[in-house]
Amino acid sequence: MQRQYFGTDGVRGPFGGPVINEIFAARLGIAAARFAKTGRVLIGRDTRESGPPLQKAVAAGLASAGMEPVILDVIPTPALAMAVVAEGASLGIMVTASHNPATDNGIKFFNASGLKLTDAQEIEIESLLGDESTARDALARFASRQGTPQTQPPPAIGELRAYLDKMTSVLPARALDGWSIVLDAANGATCVTSPRILASLGAKLTLLGNEPDGRNINAGVGSEHPQPLAARVRETGARFGIAHDGDGDRCVLCDELGEVLDGDEILTLLALHALRQGKLAASTLVVTVHSNLGVDAAVRAAGGKVVRSNVGDRYVAEKMRENGATLGGESSGHIIYSEISSTGDGLLAALKVLEVMLATGKPLSELRQGLKKFPQATINLRVREKIPLARLPKLSAAIAALEHELGDRGRVLVRYSGTEAKLRLLVEGPSDAIVRAGAETLESAARSELETTA
Repeated sequence: MQRQYFGTDGVRGPFGGPVINEIFAARLGIAAARFAKTGRVLIGRDTRESGPPLQKAVAAGLASAGMEPVILDVIPTPALAMAVVAEGASLGIMVTASHNPATDNGIKFFNASGLKLTDAQEIEIESLLGDESTARDALARFASRQGTPQTQPPPAIGELRAYLDKMTSVLPARALDGWSIVLDAANGATCVTSPRILASLGAKLTLLGNEPDGRNINAGVGSEHPQPLAARVRETGARFGIAHDGDGDRCVLCDELGEVLDGDEILTLLALHALRQGKLAASTLVVTVHSNLGVDAAVRAAGGKVVRSNVGDRYVAEKMRENGATLGGESSGHIIYSEISSTGDGLLAALKVLEVMLATGKPLSELRQGLKKFPQATINLRVREKIPLARLPKLSAAIAALEHELGDRGRVLVRYSGTEAKLRLLVEGPSDAIVRAGAETLESAARSELETTA
């Protein structure tokens, strides 16, 4: 059985659309209650103006089926995952569309251990969805009740103590005294937590994307738009730059020269340092099929190995557990350091890179040189309908021909996004010219068989 509503990172779409609306959110709350059966559920959100009504709708569904929902204020996704464990909750539900624009929203789940649900569990939740009339009744009953569920979280959650304490302890006290850092919070969920933690470690901060208004999350700022970060690093002469996404579970970094690092560079830097220290668990780094082949080459040359997973940080986490690894992530900037956090955490990734810089005394521009990327071309096509690739003969033939041409000198990856209506094309090979030509051939074939909107 395939999932109908869940993608690679929860349920996501335009707010007010056929899926992300209050009725469906209540149905999902009912299903989550039937799945978990008993206990408290923590419901967090990012800064989107559609967050509070969706939180209340999920809570209504949960309450109608006998669960105890606790509505939280704005909280980063990794902090919610940590709070679920710290507070002994049965589930955590995060209302967020991550790096998507403010017009979108989404709902994703964490189990009692702070881990994202498996495919099988998401399929089970879909099978337990309440019907629309039941959801409407739940919403009406919830609206008539005063003071329930809890609208004020317990102090340990409301003050984010577990998360703040854990992140502050990653580096020694005042380790960042004298450091000038530019931080872009994407007008999202990290606007309070990341500045507070970095400042407590002594950093002098220049802030971007730190004035959320409910409609400006990810709008020209954050990990999807790192250009303002890079420009500000150059302007201020900062030693380091960090850009989060809307819910704080990923980041990109910027070196002191104003050059941006993606997730592959961050992961390689961390893995190589850990290998040199004899501290990379199982000598293994986990990345996705999207990561550059240069990561494999660098880690292998240093005596480690790379294991690849499907795209999605929860698949990375699953593969990490299977292989005894504690470091993994995606080229998009989801970095999982499971000794500290159960899920991707952009701030933690930045702190671990700062730890390497402090230990080696080397600037980020030098440390990043450990990864020599293979030439790569990527194209993202927005599509009207995700027609199965097997039903696209021209594209399938183009893929086969390009794979034959590249042989063992490169690779081709064509897949639909699990969170957006996009077809993603990736080609790696021995030269920029070859990969550009290959990507253009794939794009032409795809456009001939798919209705694209951009």
